Amino acid sequence: MRDMEKKNILIVEDHALTRFALCASLKDEDFIDKVFEAKDAYEGYEIISKEKIDVVLMDLGLPGIDGISATFEIKKRYPDIKIIVITSHNEEKEVQKCMQAGINAYCSKDIKPDKLIALIKDVIGGAIWFDSNISKYVLNIAKENKQEIKKETIYNLTSKELMVLRLLAEGNSNLDIAKKLNISVNTTKVHVCSILQKLSVDDRTQAAVKALKENITG
Repeated sequence: MRDMEKKNILIVEDHALTRFALCASLKDEDFIDKVFEAKDAYEGYEIISKEKIDVVLMDLGLPGIDGISATFEIKKRYPDIKIIVITSHNEEKEVQKCMQAGINAYCSKDIKPDKLIALIKDVIGGAIWFDSNISKYVLNIAKENKQEIKKETIYNLTSKELMVLRLLAEGNSNLDIAKKLNISVNTTKVHVCSILQKLSVDDRTQAAVKALKENITG
């Protein structure tokens, strides 16, 4: 991030104290240029129309237009803007709607400031991220919406990596995978690391989501 162009962040949150806390967490970061605030979707739209916004931190429970509807609208008009949902909600239907809207991350409001900063940097770099509390919903949704075209050739996965990825997507631990494929746990870890790199994801949950959503393993 040292040579990275500074980014503008927009916080869309109706609670003034939460906005203040988020601004305080972000204002001194060297990769951030300006932090804008909006108390509802209407103010958010107005700011985005006038300023170059790179990342939106979006609350779901907004007055008037809710955060999911606002996300749909922003992504439709400005597809390059990264949207991170920060919410106290974790119902499966809301998670599903957020994924359909094209969010880049979904995290809880009790996330620690240093982790939020790291998350924003990862999302700017192209990562997707979901709070561990909703990972089971994400996997279920990805299974239901997986694409028909197989992508293993695009990602250059080996036959062994495909087997590991298939078992990983089914929820198996490294030890389970090692036993089922008759390989060592260390070898399994090497395969998992290679898979994460080739799929350009940061963790096992993201790899599983991508595998299921894109039907990589069939």
